[in-house]
Amino acid sequence: MSGPLAGCRAVELCDEKGAFAGKLLAGLGCEVIKVEPPGGDHTRTYGPFYEGEPGPERSLYFWHYNTSKRAITLDIARAEGRDLFSRLVATADIFIESQRPGYLEELGLGYTALCGGNPGLIMCSISPFGQSAPRHDEEVTDITLAANGGFVWMNGYDDHTLPPVRGGGGQGYQTGCHFAVMSVLAAVLHRDAGGPGQYIDVNMNAAANVTTEAGSYTWLVNGGTVQRQTGRHAGVNPSMPSQVRCSDGRYVNTGIPPRRGAEFGRVLDWLKSLGAPDEFALAPLLEEGAKRDRIDLSRIADDPAVQAIFGAGREAFQFIASRIPAYEFFTGGQARGFQVGIIYAPEEVFSDPHFVARGWPVQVEHPELGRSFTYPGAPIAFGAGQPAAPRRAPLLGEDNASVYAEFGVAAEELSGLRTRGLI
Repeated sequence: MSGPLAGCRAVELCDEKGAFAGKLLAGLGCEVIKVEPPGGDHTRTYGPFYEGEPGPERSLYFWHYNTSKRAITLDIARAEGRDLFSRLVATADIFIESQRPGYLEELGLGYTALCGGNPGLIMCSISPFGQSAPRHDEEVTDITLAANGGFVWMNGYDDHTLPPVRGGGGQGYQTGCHFAVMSVLAAVLHRDAGGPGQYIDVNMNAAANVTTEAGSYTWLVNGGTVQRQTGRHAGVNPSMPSQVRCSDGRYVNTGIPPRRGAEFGRVLDWLKSLGAPDEFALAPLLEEGAKRDRIDLSRIADDPAVQAIFGAGREAFQFIASRIPAYEFFTGGQARGFQVGIIYAPEEVFSDPHFVARGWPVQVEHPELGRSFTYPGAPIAFGAGQPAAPRRAPLLGEDNASVYAEFGVAAEELSGLRTRGLI
């Protein structure tokens, strides 16, 4: 392994709520050993499947969330399995789990028991409401966590007769996993500076709530309720639309319009390059904006001039976008220093020249299928210790022999474990 966490070992005992945390650690070069029950983690049954054929090695969901991990099988509900598990965790720097709160304590595998044989252990529990909450038995899914945390309310369209829109990609679970990984990294730094190992309790619902930008604080501070808006930040008061259809029928988000004189000047130059300054009726307001050092947005509600100039900048973006293709608007705006973006379908991202140039799409070999597939690589470029390209998700029990051999389980004993249904 290579990467900033090369040399670290993590044991992962996670279902879908915590698997992304293990993926992130593995992506940083940590050796992550995923522990599955003998029949395999239930996420191996989640579709879609490779070529539409279900199977424990064909789940694209499992492929995505388990890249670069190793995997063993083990029944920790049995005493012999618990002993093996404790021996495994004794070799680890990090242990992450997303079991029902209290379950590991009931098995004698809580933090106090595990760190007895490994005082430097960093253990992170990822649960819907935290270990001390009274709501342990409440059923949750990704969408209920996202909704209950508050950020589903903030996503959707200006038309509030339409319901809120859930963000794609498992954001309820993934937000909690991001907080888990950030916490683990902080604990690793603390330990490396001479501190002890420690126990981390991640509340996924709270993690979702503190990811609502100003949404929660707007209510807590002044009792205001933010409202969802198409393609832009939720707010108490509606802002001007920013999502525009370009000449080729594709959409862009026009982002933040000009606010400083030099920026208004660049918009005027952009209009001139298109031969269209006279066709834009609000060009005089852009010229007025170009004369000012900046416009004070704190006065937009009570200063008609500020309101008109700022609105003209937004309208100019919409006008330009309507005259040119979406990608040309995207690159033209970025080249002029504006935060504009094209709206891609997920698969289109892989062919964007920027991402291709950074080497983000990578080929991952699947020897068992005799072919490779394009995967997303590391979104971070480190100056040193760059992580290796991801490896495909492990097959069921693929690393049983090598991992168990590390703490003295010989091949004959491994066969016995298999016969007794422990692995």
